[in-house]
Amino acid sequence: MADNYLERKMEDYRSGKGGASKVKKVSMGSKPGNISVKFPPRRVFVTGGASGIGRAIVEAFRKADCRVAFCDIDAKAGAATAQATGAQFHPVDVRDVNALETCMARLLDAWGDIDVIVNNVGLGCFVPLVESTIEDFDNVLSLNLRPVFVTARRLAIHRTNNGGEPTYGRIINLCSTRYKQSEAGTEGYAASKGGIASLTHALMMSLAPLGITVNCISPGWVENAQYPAMTEADHLQHPSRRVGKVEDIARMCMFLAMPENDFINGENIIIDGGMTRKMIYVE
Repeated sequence: MADNYLERKMEDYRSGKGGASKVKKVSMGSKPGNISVKFPPRRVFVTGGASGIGRAIVEAFRKADCRVAFCDIDAKAGAATAQATGAQFHPVDVRDVNALETCMARLLDAWGDIDVIVNNVGLGCFVPLVESTIEDFDNVLSLNLRPVFVTARRLAIHRTNNGGEPTYGRIINLCSTRYKQSEAGTEGYAASKGGIASLTHALMMSLAPLGITVNCISPGWVENAQYPAMTEADHLQHPSRRVGKVEDIARMCMFLAMPENDFINGENIIIDGGMTRKMIYVE
């Protein structure tokens, strides 16, 4: 096939020879930016779901009529999110392995299984290297990275103890574009996110016999409460011409959770408005 195949097809399309058909408009939600998805009654567990991206994920799955539980260390915000969404809130510090495993055990006992786990919880500790401590570094890894292993391991044990047959399952890990880009003073955060990217494809291989896909999402600049304060320069530096919104990430979680999308596996999906593909030099 000639190398200019796509160019010729585009010329045919522009000249009307491409057999273009009328576009059928399909409603994707009640308002722009929303997508309506109806799942079977999935059981969803989200870490760090009280606010920000986590809350948007909780809201999206609840709107899809899923049974949702989330954990968070912020009791006040957690209670508010639970009341607003109808999701279950479990006050948990995910650095406490026993507390996190106990939370999951309660859900597994009550629900029988967990279909979707979204490991969203994360902490950004940006401190100059010479001012940081070993404890700072360990704290970030214990909060950002280790829970991904803990939740996946606990689900794998449960599924194995119940026969080990391949059954629908999704694990979605929140990574960051900082897994491949850095600023000074972000060592712990970068290490944790790089670990999530690698752990994702390792877990994919281990969980494949159980029918569980494992993917991660790397957001770029995603703004929540301060979005109206973003400047024109903030938006226009992105090739997509806007700063990201929490709903952008929630929609990808919904997409990955769709039963038909089991061929997407072990991937790190970057959602950053094109910034990591943009060549930037100081003039």
